Amino acid sequence: MTHPATQAAAAEGLLAWSPRRGLTGPDSGGRVPTIGERLVVADSWLLRDGRVRGLGRHRERFLRACGDSGGPSLRHLVDFWRDVTTALPRTGEWFPRVELGSESRELRLLLRHAPPLGAGVRVWATGQLDPRTVPRRKGPDLDLLARVRQRACAAGADEAVLVAPSGVVLEGATTSVLWWEDDTLCLPSPQLPVLAGVTVALIQERAQRGGIRVAQRERALADLDGREVWLVNALHGIRPVTEWTGAARPLLRAGPAPRATEWRPWLESLMEPLE
Repeated sequence: MTHPATQAAAAEGLLAWSPRRGLTGPDSGGRVPTIGERLVVADSWLLRDGRVRGLGRHRERFLRACGDSGGPSLRHLVDFWRDVTTALPRTGEWFPRVELGSESRELRLLLRHAPPLGAGVRVWATGQLDPRTVPRRKGPDLDLLARVRQRACAAGADEAVLVAPSGVVLEGATTSVLWWEDDTLCLPSPQLPVLAGVTVALIQERAQRGGIRVAQRERALADLDGREVWLVNALHGIRPVTEWTGAARPLLRAGPAPRATEWRPWLESLMEPLE
């Protein structure tokens, strides 16, 4: 079956899915996508010239989250993912997002061009108390996190770090946080309210294969002073912190990031063609 989205895949837009018609946009005579509702589940990744990193992991995370949220049947989810894969562009840089709407219970694909990618990141050094209501699932709190990031941008940063009431570092508004203590790769404990990141999992596995010690540690922002700190996600990959900005006094120092120079090409090499 040829889906209307396949022909429309070179343009940005929101496409709704139905079992009978597959993915359709507002101009295709199919179901008109619902705009502006809160998302129950969302997942996104970088797509470059038909190649993507860890797509199977994104699929499993999305399907599992939909199942946990009382979403569509597994059969419909599998069919939806098949149609999404067919519809994704094979040229250009994209940042597609799959969604499950809260009120409509509608499965959707948001096609959007990828923003400019960064090799480093400036981070707001004022830790933000975690505002999320469902921290372990991507989707419900995207609007809240967008507002946090907007405040960080107003302070001259690219990203903000969320902290627990105790001050322990959790993650970024759109990223996972990793850091190095001597030769140990560190990350927040999964017992903390953090999202299970696909990129973090890939990095952890590579470290373990290479005999690099990985430790789960609770650290405040001040403990990251002078260290090599990475903010990672599916869009930008690994970005070392190049500057801490904001009102914190004294300001944190960004440490040298020699490991990022080595690990970024490895992560890029994991991009695989869509089936």
